[in-house]
Amino acid sequence: MSATHTRPSAANASALAGYAHALLRIVASYLLLTHASAKLFHVPHIAMFDGLPLVSLLGVAGVIELIGGVLVLIGLFTRAAAFVLSGELAFAYFIGHAPKGNFLLPLLNQGEPAVLLSFIYLFIAAAGPGAWSIDRRRRALLRPLV
Repeated sequence: MSATHTRPSAANASALAGYAHALLRIVASYLLLTHASAKLFHVPHIAMFDGLPLVSLLGVAGVIELIGGVLVLIGLFTRAAAFVLSGELAFAYFIGHAPKGNFLLPLLNQGEPAVLLSFIYLFIAAAGPGAWSIDRRRRALLRPLV
């Protein structure tokens, strides 16, 4: 190795992982919020959601996605909200996609987004919010008091 090229240290890699983790949380939440927005506010417009009653499986899913998506996006009560979202997305797969057939092939029943987001939120529930979160800031502020 040349003198100008250095290897990243383990500490640098760990710090970068925290930021990548936060980006995963933020982007996954943005994507989920687009689903909630389509269901509840018709933006973007998806004809399937026209006339969607709020008190229906899809309507309640939209409310859960909206509230949970915002909480995870900003990193507030992240673990609990991500756990609920993971379950809601697994439910969406088993109720909305798996009955179309090809249970083990989400590619064929259009269930890939639900499966991927379900596991992303399960990871976030287990690993926490990462960098750039209200939860992390709250923990840092409370640490000196303990």
